[in-house]
Amino acid sequence: MKFGIIAKTHKKEFAGKLREAVAWLQNRDCQVVIERGTADSFGLKCPVADRESLPREADILIVFGGDGTILSVARLMRDATTPLLAVNLGSLGFLTEVTLEELYPALERIIGGEHRVNRRGMLKVEVRKNGKAPEYHHVLNDAVINKGALARIIAMDTFVDDNFVAQFLADGLIISTPTGSTAYSLSAGGPILFPSIESTVITPICPHTLTNRPVVVPAESRIQVVLRSGDDVMLTLDGQIGLPLREGDAVVCTRSEYNINLIIPGEKSFFDVLRKKLKWGER
Repeated sequence: MKFGIIAKTHKKEFAGKLREAVAWLQNRDCQVVIERGTADSFGLKCPVADRESLPREADILIVFGGDGTILSVARLMRDATTPLLAVNLGSLGFLTEVTLEELYPALERIIGGEHRVNRRGMLKVEVRKNGKAPEYHHVLNDAVINKGALARIIAMDTFVDDNFVAQFLADGLIISTPTGSTAYSLSAGGPILFPSIESTVITPICPHTLTNRPVVVPAESRIQVVLRSGDDVMLTLDGQIGLPLREGDAVVCTRSEYNINLIIPGEKSFFDVLRKKLKWGER
């Protein structure tokens, strides 16, 4: 079995544990290939691969970091179906639900073929600007239209499958996958969606009209948002890519043809993760 490894490179204190993990895999006759930037940052002497090609060279991809690291890797996957084991080096981590203490039992189960794979859908985001060719991105969590810190409220005409929904007057709008429902959308009052539900949620941010509430639509819906008024407006993709928007620009979200496959090592359920991360039932 061939394992690829990508790690959050500025976690320098993690170097020793990463070397231990590489040695553990090699001692079990597993091949290990390291993402080039990770190998350089941690001084690892192993076969290396470029970040873009690594998902296609490994049987299993181990990602050490936080949810942000997983989101950046998800955008690299495209048509690669390599399962990802997400190991949490951060604090919250809805996607990186395996802890360092759980790493080696998880790897034992993977080597023994006792793991499960959870497929997560992605959004295809098309950005249309006047006079320019459309720009396409694929996101795992969300596409967010948001006003700047000192900007006024913005107006967004929103359509689902060419049906006019409303003109949202708000600080912004979040279009998220079920995976992204526990991210910014949750903070803005959106619902928690079970990851396997094929749907998309539209969540207004601080709407001027109090009756504007989050809307859940089928995953195959075509969601179009046209910016009608607003200054200093940004489209943010998975919280990591920012694109400026002007009046008349449109953002179109549809189901992506790509998915990512997250490894679930044991019997942990989605509700186990929610209780742990959101402290449900605690006082």
